[in-house]
Amino acid sequence: MNEENFRVAVVGLGYVGLPLAVHIAERGIPVQGFDIDPAKIASLSSGSSPIPDAAPERIREAVRSGRLTFSAPSADIRNATHVIVTVPTPLTRRDQPDLRALKSATWFIGHHLAAGQTVIYESTTFPGTLEEVVIPLLNRSGLKAGRDFFAGYSPERIDPGNASYRLHQIPKVVSGFTPECLERVQALYGRLFDRVVPVSSPKVAEMCKLFENIQRLVNISLVNEMDSVCERMGIDFREALEAAATKPFGFTPYWPGPGIGGHCIPVDPLYFQWRAKQYGLSSKLIQAAHQINRKMPLATAAKILGALPKDRTPCPRHPRVLLVGVAYKKDVGDVRESPALETMRKLLGSGCEVDYHDPRVPELHLDGASFRSADIGGDRLAEYDVVAIITDHTGLPWDRIRERSRALVDTRGVIRAMGKESTA
Repeated sequence: MNEENFRVAVVGLGYVGLPLAVHIAERGIPVQGFDIDPAKIASLSSGSSPIPDAAPERIREAVRSGRLTFSAPSADIRNATHVIVTVPTPLTRRDQPDLRALKSATWFIGHHLAAGQTVIYESTTFPGTLEEVVIPLLNRSGLKAGRDFFAGYSPERIDPGNASYRLHQIPKVVSGFTPECLERVQALYGRLFDRVVPVSSPKVAEMCKLFENIQRLVNISLVNEMDSVCERMGIDFREALEAAATKPFGFTPYWPGPGIGGHCIPVDPLYFQWRAKQYGLSSKLIQAAHQINRKMPLATAAKILGALPKDRTPCPRHPRVLLVGVAYKKDVGDVRESPALETMRKLLGSGCEVDYHDPRVPELHLDGASFRSADIGGDRLAEYDVVAIITDHTGLPWDRIRERSRALVDTRGVIRAMGKESTA
């Protein structure tokens, strides 16, 4: 295992795989990125990037250096010392793990597997996947895990749009199918990350990732429920939360909003629930938090409908609503599991005309219909009966939104914070 000869293949060039591939190249290690989307391969090879965490200039420099290449799946993967799998692992409509992409990638790797290679999985999944699903598929190659090739699991922990922590600064949890497998995973990731955290088994590493997001789901669902209850009680919950956050120990503040989105927090806890049910178990707390989160977009729609003018004569037949932000979190362009989508569906089903403004999501496809981000310059905000803040992107014209909206629903506390700043 000569570190000077490391060559890496990254299978899956999405929000996790692409930034990782660029980072590996920047650390001086040759890396080849594989993806099944020909248009993506062509775009990346020309230096374009759809992902903010992998800026175009970084991709172009890595490609110019010769350390980063992109291609469709091919036998070239045999040339890698380490293969890293970062394909999507969504849920089915029945909230069951959808491992089709994971199994397909594993079949492709197994078909070209070379003796001595190390295969590392980063895709989020349920505890036991590496040992019960992946290893048996790879062993079909005729090579044996732990003897002829090496396998491990290391959960991805990327937080898209988070400028406070660069990829290499996030501690990297690693595991191996055998002790020697772990050693080979650590050898690579020790070159890539400031801190490597080895654990005793792949199941522990798989559970680590799930629990990180189970905790966030439960806590965010709790504050969203408390916010709704306190609103009925006439209590400013955000003020109470700010006061509670002054405690220097034993308290971590989570903030209410329109619901939780993204590929991780709404999905990962259900991976655990599915696995627990195989043992005749389930978490009532996760189930309750999941139900609260699913209801939040509908609660947001109800607030918007409740803010429509009731004393206008005649009342508008088709009220006009503008959603400010449709991405699942601030400063990203990702709409996966975004609560804005379900809120939009409810408003459209209630007879509203719905537009959105989101500079990071120029076009949106929803249930067969296409929408484009609306211009909110001039007096256009006044054309809407209600403006609702769903995603608090940095740099949006919040002063204009506050001053020119006829009715405003703020699910993120943006306007409230502006008021506090003006009186400080």
